[in-house]
Amino acid sequence: MSEIFEPKNIVVTGGCGFIGSNFVHYVVNNHPEVHVTVLDKLTYAGNPENIAGLPSDRVELVVGDICDADLLDRLVPGHDAIVHYAAESHNDNSIADPEPFLRTNVEGTFRLLEAVRKYGIRYHHVSTDEVYGDLPLDDPAKFTEETPYHPSSPYSSTKASSDMLVRAWTRTYGLRTTISNCSNNYGPYQHVEKFIPRQITNIIDGVRPKLYGKGENVRDWIHTEDHSSAVWDILTKGQMGETYLIGANGERNNITVLRMILEAMGRDPEDFDWVADRPGHDRRYAIDSSKLQRELGWKPSHTDFSEGLKETIDWYVANEAWWRPAKEATEARYRAQGQ
Repeated sequence: MSEIFEPKNIVVTGGCGFIGSNFVHYVVNNHPEVHVTVLDKLTYAGNPENIAGLPSDRVELVVGDICDADLLDRLVPGHDAIVHYAAESHNDNSIADPEPFLRTNVEGTFRLLEAVRKYGIRYHHVSTDEVYGDLPLDDPAKFTEETPYHPSSPYSSTKASSDMLVRAWTRTYGLRTTISNCSNNYGPYQHVEKFIPRQITNIIDGVRPKLYGKGENVRDWIHTEDHSSAVWDILTKGQMGETYLIGANGERNNITVLRMILEAMGRDPEDFDWVADRPGHDRRYAIDSSKLQRELGWKPSHTDFSEGLKETIDWYVANEAWWRPAKEATEARYRAQGQ
């Protein structure tokens, strides 16, 4: 294990998004010596309410674009590290219009790497297991750090591109970087376009949930707080230039998750509608996180998926004012796509 890195000032890009904001909460709650500068463009998926109430002496919000090199020149000096969460990440949106994904995920990563190179600070790159493509439904194999990249969608191909940029800049310019590829997250503050919150909020609204294809697609679910603790461990203890996969052995197919949500909310588990499958829909994701656990001593704490799901449902029930403003526009987009 390398020497422990103890940052005092970090930039978190996309810190008003779902996973990024949960990381900000994790740092504030667990590492009182650290100041967080959140850099977020506040697109539809970035919500300043996600970090509202956090102490102003610990968290500063800078509204801006990671592609803005002049802004990065003003912002990055004085910080010890960048943790890069900002990304366009919704597969359906990438299929409808890939261009924003190229700009944010590829050009944005390039701009951040150039800033890291210029100012000599640490960089952690948050990526996805989707860069590896998918696995057969009937194969026990899981993704590892050695799995070849085989992205299926415009979204995952741009994330794969960004990972490659990090590796190239690390080798060519000697940057101090780490990469993590994580499985599907769930928990509070997730936008209602995503699978679990969409189902929960539809049920709250008395609308029958909708399920793609046959519902057999498997995702490896991890609570976002466990993702946050893993990223912190990689940032502070990870070996420079290394990639770590983050997962919590949470494989479930979509129909099982939907039925669990329906039952937990007092509905018939068959009370949903089938819709046409997404183009190029990946079959199965599964993460082998043994390297992370073996080398850095990380372990997930939210290992009971049904309990974590119930807590997530309770959060959406209690926080309608948070998700309600985005709900109608989200459903209108799905209707326009026949979903």
